[in-house]
Amino acid sequence: MRALCLFLLTLPLYGITIIDKPIIFDEERIALTKEYIADHYGLYPQNISITPRILVIHWTSINDFDRSYQRFFSSTLPSDRPDIKKASSLNVSAHFMIDRDGTIYRLMNETAMARHVIGLNYSAIGIENVGGKASKENLTPQQFKANLELIRYLMKRHPTLEYLIGHYEYTRFENHALWLEKQTSYRTLKHDPGPGFMQRLRTHIHELKAAP
Repeated sequence: MRALCLFLLTLPLYGITIIDKPIIFDEERIALTKEYIADHYGLYPQNISITPRILVIHWTSINDFDRSYQRFFSSTLPSDRPDIKKASSLNVSAHFMIDRDGTIYRLMNETAMARHVIGLNYSAIGIENVGGKASKENLTPQQFKANLELIRYLMKRHPTLEYLIGHYEYTRFENHALWLEKQTSYRTLKHDPGPGFMQRLRTHIHELKAAP
């Protein structure tokens, strides 16, 4: 396993501290991402850069940071994900992960495509929260505060952002111009991060639209 680069990135302009803790993003992952874009979106870009239009809030369904992080670390899917492996062997990932204590980690370049939301990956930044299980909301007050800080930071960095959605809302974009998924049978049922969490976020974030 390659050595990890881990360091603090403090951004006083935005009043936020982010810890860079990169997952593997090697040639294999880039090639698999391009293959995913071609197979699912019918596009053949030279690179995997995205223009962020949507922020998608997730939970990991695991109440432990290290275990959650390891799920995203490798370039290819683990063997226990047959539900989505038939669609691609590209591993799931997200741009950011927020630990139970509110610590914010950046896992990858926020303008590179991650596999985290069906149909919308090509325009979406993913924020994972450690925790959650099935339909039970258990994210912490510290995570809520960190989500608000990170969302505001990303809005300033990426003025192209228009939408803020929970993962469970992604299918509302079907028939929207940003929806690209070509395989009509490729859908999964999601609950994260729960309507209560999203409602509370939206009471503070008015500039971004909800799902259509």
